[in-house]
Amino acid sequence: MGTAVGGGRAVPRYVQIADEIIQQIRAGVLKPGDLVPSESELVERYGVSGGTIRKAMVEVRASGLVDTRHGKGSIVKDRPPVRLRSSGRFRASHRRGGKAAYLAESAQSGATAKVSVLYIGPMEAPEEIADRLGASAGTQVLARRRLYFRNGVPVETATSYLPWDVVKDIPELFAENPGPGGIYARLEDDGHTFAEFIETLTARPAAKAEASELALSPGAPVVHLLRNAVTEAGRVVEVCDTLMAADQFVFEYRISAAD
Repeated sequence: MGTAVGGGRAVPRYVQIADEIIQQIRAGVLKPGDLVPSESELVERYGVSGGTIRKAMVEVRASGLVDTRHGKGSIVKDRPPVRLRSSGRFRASHRRGGKAAYLAESAQSGATAKVSVLYIGPMEAPEEIADRLGASAGTQVLARRRLYFRNGVPVETATSYLPWDVVKDIPELFAENPGPGGIYARLEDDGHTFAEFIETLTARPAAKAEASELALSPGAPVVHLLRNAVTEAGRVVEVCDTLMAADQFVFEYRISAAD
């Protein structure tokens, strides 16, 4: 049979098989470094065709929990998630303590963090970024592009776009290491006190180049986050364009129920 019925809807058999394999990984039955059983083993175990197993493995790979290597099969990744506490990771106390947001959240999870700077320099603002900054498309901004690692594994890319008139007199923002507390601390040192951070998140499959940069399987899910850093004067002084491996992050939000 190709489907099963649950909750009034037919569930394809390959989806059931994929879900079972994914749950085995999450429960630790299949541990990091383990090989997922071969196609022939799964055919025998589930009593289905090779085509059904191949479709199931497409779903498993899309979960981001395995790496597929030519000639070796699918191997369970060692990628435990980082929990992002959205309501707290940009606290001023972290910056005063000399920790940028990523380093602070990694430390809380017990992970070893590393940041590799890929580019720092002038750039014409893309249309969406310019719109968020309240500028015209093509306006010159300072771009800072980074690749973030957790326990040696690339998990996130981020590009900060900052208005040129704001940063031109802050030399630390042109340095690879902007100093304790990161770029937000340097902006606040220059008088740009933050009032809020506004984030927009979308989920989608990774493009080929993105998957390669983050060491993901082709088509693995990623989270695209755009953040506006807004000052007490109401100005957006940074837009951060971030792409994250979805299997590495859990987003936790605190929402007030008060009037």
